[in-house]
Order: sequence, then structure tokens, then C-alpha cells
Amino acid sequence: MHLLLAQKGSISDGEKAIDLGQSAGDIVFLTAADTELSAIAAAVRARGEAGPKWRLASLMALKHPMSVDTYVERTARHARLIVVRALGGASYFQYALEALHAAAQRSGAMIAVLPGDDKPDEGLSSFSNLAAEDLSALWAYLIEGGDANAGGVVAYAEALVAGTEKPEPARPLLKAGIWWPGRGVIGVEEWRRCSGFAQASTPVIAICFYRALVQSGETKPVEALIDALKAEGLAALPVFVSSLKDAVSVDTLRAIFAEAPPAVVINATGFAVSAPGAERRATVLDEGGAVVLQAIFSASAKEAWQASNQGLSARDLAMNVALPEVDGRVLARAVSFKSAARFDERVEANIVTHEPEPGRVAFVAALATRWARLRQTPAAGRRVALIMANYPNRDGRLGNGVGLDTPTGTIEVLRAMEKAGYAVGHVPENGDAL
Repeated sequence: MHLLLAQKGSISDGEKAIDLGQSAGDIVFLTAADTELSAIAAAVRARGEAGPKWRLASLMALKHPMSVDTYVERTARHARLIVVRALGGASYFQYALEALHAAAQRSGAMIAVLPGDDKPDEGLSSFSNLAAEDLSALWAYLIEGGDANAGGVVAYAEALVAGTEKPEPARPLLKAGIWWPGRGVIGVEEWRRCSGFAQASTPVIAICFYRALVQSGETKPVEALIDALKAEGLAALPVFVSSLKDAVSVDTLRAIFAEAPPAVVINATGFAVSAPGAERRATVLDEGGAVVLQAIFSASAKEAWQASNQGLSARDLAMNVALPEVDGRVLARAVSFKSAARFDERVEANIVTHEPEPGRVAFVAALATRWARLRQTPAAGRRVALIMANYPNRDGRLGNGVGLDTPTGTIEVLRAMEKAGYAVGHVPENGDAL
């Protein structure tokens, strides 16, 4: 089988056999999260030139068995410590975990295989040979994240290799809160000063995104949205969460929104709170009546998106389109794509960053403006149009694609809107009129 050599400044999807081309190092760190690679690379640079050699790589580039075999032979088998963050569990990276564990057994190296999130995973325990307290300490640094804890990962790993004194435990980072460029995590009053929000009539547009972006410093798409909303005369309220299913995150957002109610929410988290097929329930984002626009921070490169006939990848479509629709999200568009901005010689890895697309960011900001304006307009003053698909075979399939199986069903929707106070216009008496 043909084996491709990874190129500096490129992003691999892992589907093809690839040689990452890394030389041997003392400590190997593998994760599926690009944000984590960026944070650890920065922490290694901050430690200076002295100390063990680090090698960083994305697990997503090692999905092909030949890629794994090549990486083990060239790089991992020479390591003294291997640290793996297995997001998705053992089944998702089974071959890689087995190969890395076998290499550590043969060489006598230490290996720590940790869950990729904050939930324990007993299925990973058999792949590690470190003491439980060492596994817990490394995992805690990675769960909490941020510059200080990324430095803790590096310091702790180097202490394990050198047999020296271990650093202080991880420092807690809030699971949710308000983040502002140049200020970090702030409170509501400081947000009012930073955002220039002074009038109650100014619409507040919340931007909800993952805590991982704060942890890694990969916040450029959020900053771009803040600037675009400011240009529209709106007050941007950037809030981060570990998950919309996390009770602490939900309570924190609820408290923030009580003091600064958003007219519109731009959501950049994936998945859904409600279960597909079950009755939809309100989430903390929309329980105050705000429409939630789904903006996508794509996990793919812009070049792959442009070259694809379907646009977004299957993973992006599932996580950021199909599942959020279960929660009633209104799709806006992708506003950011992954970019292998630079090759870090120190860790021999491509450091992938989020790169916002200015035109698409501006579109979402303008869309949020129109939704905010609509919300401020009394119901009787709103003009709402329903645009439905029809099919050439028979008129009885009018609106079928949106669940309105018959013209009669469409009329029922129009009458319900009219009863609610909307300016609907003429409502036909029967389906034939449609």
C-alpha cells in the first residue's frame, strides 16, 4: 500500500495511510483535540530549550492501521513516556491504543491513556501502566485546561521522566462564564464596561461556544463575531460552556442571562440536549424566548469544504446541523474553518487553528440583527411568509418536506399564527385554494 508523507502546514483526515515523519522523542502526547495540541505546544515552548524532547500528534491522523504502525516504529517505540487522550473511548482508537501499549511494554516505557472528556472510562484502564495518582493528576490538568494547567501537564510529565519532584495539582477553571478578548473570564458588570453596553434598548446577542476554546486560546472566531456584532450596533455577550448538558454550565448561563437577557443567541456548540424522536424541551439558550442561530466552527479545512460537492463533512453535518436541529436551532452557516497555520519545529507537529471567514461572519451578524429587530416588532406588525416545497406528481404533497403533509395542515398553521396575533393576510377556507 502506498504511504503518504505528511506535509508541513497540512491537515490529514486520517482516512489514508500517512507517515507523520516525526523523529524520536522522550515524551509523546497524542490527542484528538487540536485545541489541546495547541495548548501543550505553547507550554512546551514556554519551558525553553532544555529538558526532554516532546513529540505531539493528532490521533485523528492515526486512524489508518498502517499510519499507526509507521508512527510506532518511527517515533513512539523510542519514547520514555506516552500520554494519550482518547476522546470517544477505546473502541474508536482500538488499534492505535493496542499498538502503543504493546510498544510501551516492549521498551519499558510509561504510558497513560486518559479519557478525552471529564467522564471516567474503565475501558481505557488496561492500556495504562502508571500509578492511579499519576493518571489522575495528568487527567485533572487536561480537564481544567488553560495556560497554567497546560504548563502543569508538561511539568508533571517531565518530572515523571526525570524522577524529580512533581508540580502542584491542577488549578480549577470555571466550567462556564463570560469571556472577553484581552480580559479573559469576567463578570457581568465588567462585561457591561467592556462591551460598551449602556442602553437597555440595545439588543444583546449571546455567543455560546465551548470552554475548550478558552482553555487553548483558540478564540479567533469568537473575536470575529464580537467585532461583527459591534459593527451592527449590537452588544455581544460571549459565553462559554463545558457542555449544554452540564448542570453547572446551564445554571451559570441561566444566571448570566437573568442579568443580561439575550434577544438572539448565536450557538457554536454541537450535538443536542433533546433526544432525537423525543419531545423537544427548552434549553437554557432559548427558554427566555430567544431564537438560536447555529453557527458552525468547522472541524475541516477550508480547502476540503470548497472542493466537496456536499460542502461540510459528514462529521460537521451530524454534529453541527442535524443534531442541533433536534433542539430547534436555526442554521446560519459555517463561519470558521481549521487551518494548519504553522509547523512547530520544537514538537514536530502542525499546529491547527480556527480561522474565521470575514464574509460569513458578517452574514451571521447581519442575520442576528434582523432576528433581533423582528423580536422587537409587535406580533401584529410582523409579516411572515411560509415557503414550502411542492412536488410535480400531485398537489397533495405540498409542504411534505417540512411536515405539513396536506394543504389543510398548512392552513391550520396559518390560522394558528393569525390567532396568536400575527399579520397573516388571507387564509383560504380549504386546501383547494392552495
